[in-house]
Amino acid sequence: MWVGGITNGKVPVFSSAPGSSFQAKPERGRGLSGLDIEKRVAGLTVTVGTQMLAAVLILALKKMMKPTNWFIPGLLVLLLANQPTANVAAATTPKPAAKPAATAPPAKSVRRQPISRDPWLGAIVLDAATGKVLYEDQADAKGYPASVLKLMDLLIILEKIEQKQLSLEDQVPVSAKASHTGGSRVWLADKESFTVDEMLYALMIQSANDVAVALAEKVAGSTDAFVELMNQRAKELGMNSTVFHSVHGLPPGKGQENDVTTARDLAILCHQLLKHPETLRYTATRERPFRPNVAGKTVIMRTHNHLLGHVEGCDGLKTGYITASGFSIAVTAARHGQRVIAIVFDSATLKVRDAKAAELLAKGFAAWPAAGSGNAALVIQPPAVPVAAKKK
Repeated sequence: MWVGGITNGKVPVFSSAPGSSFQAKPERGRGLSGLDIEKRVAGLTVTVGTQMLAAVLILALKKMMKPTNWFIPGLLVLLLANQPTANVAAATTPKPAAKPAATAPPAKSVRRQPISRDPWLGAIVLDAATGKVLYEDQADAKGYPASVLKLMDLLIILEKIEQKQLSLEDQVPVSAKASHTGGSRVWLADKESFTVDEMLYALMIQSANDVAVALAEKVAGSTDAFVELMNQRAKELGMNSTVFHSVHGLPPGKGQENDVTTARDLAILCHQLLKHPETLRYTATRERPFRPNVAGKTVIMRTHNHLLGHVEGCDGLKTGYITASGFSIAVTAARHGQRVIAIVFDSATLKVRDAKAAELLAKGFAAWPAAGSGNAALVIQPPAVPVAAKKK
């Protein structure tokens, strides 16, 4: 690009021959800016000017001094002349582009694994009359009840009816909040109205979440107030590992918490619920129409309890499912004057849940004393199922 130096005492020459002219060639992977080119040109100008001055000084020294004495001062002049060039070159050499700061890979969303187990998270079998435990396995393991908690809704409402604070014929108005509740439902519309009796069928057969909200608002004025009633009743019953946060068991929304209980606590709830004969009228029904007289809006409700009609003596009680907890069931059956309650809590699959529930019922009946021993418990007989409800 440039050629400079002292040759036979002559002034350095700047070469601009074709093919050697100064050009700002971009570095590999990095282009030169206008400022970079300007700095390089400035550096060359300073370098040429300095060396020309050094050559003039050396010629002067040769004339003023003897040939044997001017060599050392001339060498010093050359060294001083090249020092600025090095500094300029250093100042104008483009710095390599800074590597971008290493960034952490985007955080992967943590997907919580279901708490369900195979065959269950917990299980228990009770004598329905005495509450005696006939079998248990991990009965105190905490999990999520899902829709099985609607049995507490039913208990509170039946107790209100027995206390004359509510009637089966009372109308339950539907709010906008109830009508917008998702999941399993009967598609209630804002400002519709149905009797408590019809709503309880929908609560137990269809496991209707919109109905759970409407009933809660009817009984307590709001879902929050009804949840307080649920937790209060659970405490009174000795369900010490249970905390309710909803009236329906749906997965919690943002900022909300899961409902929590155990197989043992659900068995306590079922034992109390079976003291009310009306319970089995709702839980034993396999199919029933909702809004039967409204064309285009009738919903044929079908039970989620597959043991009804398939397991001898089975007439309740309630199933539940959410992704986080798997499949649960609270089931009861009566055979030969005996009744047992079985809970399969948070099972990994529907098929395993139902098979194990049937096995637990059989285990419970097998654990009973022989018939005629005088220890048989009083059986709670369900009321007759309406003819319309027997259709499949």
